[in-house]
Amino acid sequence: MELKDKAAVVTGAAGGIGRGIALSLAREGVNVVIADLASAELHAEETKKLVEEAGVEAMVVTCDVTNEAEVQAMAKTAIDRFGHVDILVNNAGVISVAPVMSMTEQQWDLVIDVNLKGTFLCSKAFAAHMVERRSGRIINISSLAGRKGAAGLAHYCATKFGVIGFTQALAMELAAANVTVNAICPGEVDSAMWREVLLPALSAGGGTPDEAWQRFISERVPLGRAQTPEDIGQAAVFLCRADNITGEALNVTGGSEIR
Repeated sequence: MELKDKAAVVTGAAGGIGRGIALSLAREGVNVVIADLASAELHAEETKKLVEEAGVEAMVVTCDVTNEAEVQAMAKTAIDRFGHVDILVNNAGVISVAPVMSMTEQQWDLVIDVNLKGTFLCSKAFAAHMVERRSGRIINISSLAGRKGAAGLAHYCATKFGVIGFTQALAMELAAANVTVNAICPGEVDSAMWREVLLPALSAGGGTPDEAWQRFISERVPLGRAQTPEDIGQAAVFLCRADNITGEALNVTGGSEIR
């Protein structure tokens, strides 16, 4: 797919990986719809400004991906604005840390609803539009945790394994319409999710969060460095350009997961 003048919707694009993906697409000439919660609107506006500095159009749309009515309204707004949506990146996600025996139903439901149900609702909202146009790219953000289970993250792992299975199934359903569906599995990205949730858990055994982070990266990642939102953005651009790749889950992990 030639990317110049295409239009993309990126969920959870106010910061972190979502912002990195939005900016990477913008630098390729893609107009971007930045979808996120109302509580993230200020950060979303910052992303919009950065996207526009790349010389493309951008807009912010408030959307809770767990709410079908809001997702459908977001899709209509995006299509009305640009006349078409060529790329959907399902990036919105949440995480918490809790062992299964003490995990609450509310913790389980929130992670399942945002990470898995949100991917389903957003894909459903744009699939018919892409099928009608016989062109489109859907990219779902899974995780290294979608490849291998991790203690304390049973709910998160369940969603990210689920995203890969959903990606494979939807790829088969949409292939005849020339719509590709792929996933990206980020590894250790220096993001709010890591800084605010995972690092405190890693550093519980001693040392500062920064020390825990450096130790974790040096021990786990063969390339010896964390991934960045821009790394994930590069992978998204690659999958958007690729005409003959569908149903795949691409690791961007610095070698910490090779398969």
